[in-house]
Amino acid sequence: MNFLDGSLFPENQQKLVITVAPYGPEWMPADFPEDIPVTMEAQIQKAVDCYNAGATVLHLHVRELDGKGSKRLSKFNELLAGIRARVPQLILQVGGSISFAPEGEGEAAKWLSDDTRHMLAELQPTPDQVTIAINTNQMNIVEQMVPADLAGTSIAEPALYRAYREMTIPAGPEWVEEHIRRLSAAGIQTHFQLANNSQLETVERMMRRGAANVPLILTWVAIGGGFDAPNIYNLANFVRACPDGSVLTLETSMLNVLPLNMMAIAMGLHVRCGIEDNIWTQRRDSKMSSVEQIEQLVRISRECGRDIANTQEAREIYRIGTFYKDADETLAANGFAPNRKPGQLGFTQHAPSAPVRPVMTPRKVAV
Repeated sequence: MNFLDGSLFPENQQKLVITVAPYGPEWMPADFPEDIPVTMEAQIQKAVDCYNAGATVLHLHVRELDGKGSKRLSKFNELLAGIRARVPQLILQVGGSISFAPEGEGEAAKWLSDDTRHMLAELQPTPDQVTIAINTNQMNIVEQMVPADLAGTSIAEPALYRAYREMTIPAGPEWVEEHIRRLSAAGIQTHFQLANNSQLETVERMMRRGAANVPLILTWVAIGGGFDAPNIYNLANFVRACPDGSVLTLETSMLNVLPLNMMAIAMGLHVRCGIEDNIWTQRRDSKMSSVEQIEQLVRISRECGRDIANTQEAREIYRIGTFYKDADETLAANGFAPNRKPGQLGFTQHAPSAPVRPVMTPRKVAV
């Protein structure tokens, strides 16, 4: 991404797209009973409340009545249908893990099988996006958390803490390419959730091979534990590696969420909040609901002079429903340099719209 003079002026920035993750599958309802919805109606109402507060993208997981994260796709269909009926314009983004919460005490926290996750392409009604991870990777969500983050919560229990500490993401290349193919065939946008630059490079290589002819809509997930840490050096390196046509959201965890989102607002990037990422105020003197987190970001963004995108504007920014015919079109639309043609020398660049004629200067004759 290029930051030209004036890039930090709000009049030159896209309107802010706010993604909210209000379902928090890692928590149990007793961890925050005031804000963790359990019944289907409460989960639908939570989406409505987040939309009314200013969110335009809903990151979606589902709970069973026992409070645990649901692994039944029929429950996802039920929630998707309920939200579509109440707020049809909201961008619905299904979490690609389905649910990573352990099924029972002492069991592993893990993403579901490859075949089960492929079935996300068959959800009805169809979501707008499904998130995807790239390259099998450690996902130790508790590595950068401190005892105060977990005090009084279920994750403080040794068995659950260990389960989340040992969690990994299965995302090998064959599965990833097939998953993107199935999502695209169903008209579902792939939303890339990336841990570091090496994963972004893998996405670029897929696009160069024609294995991912989709817009580069992505989130930098800076949670440590196999992912980048949320610091300015990692952020700058990742932003610099993103091509100009990509759309970047920042994500982190716990008390890092607000500072990183403030950076995103200032830089013209986009934000994510919600209890899946953080349940505390910055002083940890009380818990903060997903709606309160949205309202906080709306207020900060407006004080910075940056308007909030409505759902139609967010759909245009995210290029929802857009797919490309081949690698050449994908690279050009996302801002990557074109592939090298056979026999082509030097650095590649997209051809100008009109041919540039070289200026011929007479060659001086030495005397």
